[in-house]
Amino acid sequence: MRTVIIAGNWKMNTTPADAGELAREIARRTRIDGVVRILCPPFVCLDVVRAALASPEVASPAGSGVWVGAQNVHHALAGAYTGEIAAPMLVGLADWVIVGHSERRRDAGETDAQIAAKLANAWNAGIRPILCVGEVLADREAGQAEAVVQGQVRGALAGASIPSAATTSSGGPDGAAGLPWLTIAYEPVWAIGTGRNARGSDAAAMAAAIRRVLDDLGIESSTIPILYGGSVTSANIDEFLAEPAIDGALVGGASLKVDEMAGIVARAGLTAQARAAVRHGASDAPRP
Repeated sequence: MRTVIIAGNWKMNTTPADAGELAREIARRTRIDGVVRILCPPFVCLDVVRAALASPEVASPAGSGVWVGAQNVHHALAGAYTGEIAAPMLVGLADWVIVGHSERRRDAGETDAQIAAKLANAWNAGIRPILCVGEVLADREAGQAEAVVQGQVRGALAGASIPSAATTSSGGPDGAAGLPWLTIAYEPVWAIGTGRNARGSDAAAMAAAIRRVLDDLGIESSTIPILYGGSVTSANIDEFLAEPAIDGALVGGASLKVDEMAGIVARAGLTAQARAAVRHGASDAPRP
């Protein structure tokens, strides 16, 4: 059974003055067994968020704490790249990193080759990447959605050397062993902040298309969590997590709201409970 993951992408929001308290409140309100929680604040807030999540009133002795993720990493390890952050700089600050987000592809013109390099750098630094893929509205209307997304997956992962052994990243919550070294987030760009909504069936169909490419690349697709990301809220998360092919969510604006994150993680907890029950052969499992 794949890991259930809820990752919050705070984008260009919060400051070091308020990020720590927001992280603490989210952590307190979302302590649900079986759900991996990740918060991805801006670079300038990584240290304060990491310290807040490690504080005694938040950290769990059972190892069910919240992980810290970065929102991006550069494709080079060092050099004349003003304003950029390399993977070695994130060691000790972040255990996860978002790679290839649609806003980075759009605003920074990131290519598949650069994204592939980012993945390799993250793995080499012991940081778990969340690879984002997704099509724009013109692609979907032209009937090219699956081809575009499959091309992004292939471009990022062809020839990739994914770590096979999980090791605990220093400073993160306990229980890293068994966590995936690759997670993919499907984010239909046309459903982000446009008023148009993707359906659970859309996400499930794309997850199947992604897994076909992974299998073609020799990557065991059944072990790779696929998240949905696209205007996720506590009101619509049920539709996506009801799909067995979807393993969680990459949450944008709603991840800045404690009540929203509490609702989203609570629903993810039902999926985690159902999967745990199936693993143990229980017949009275809650619906996923």
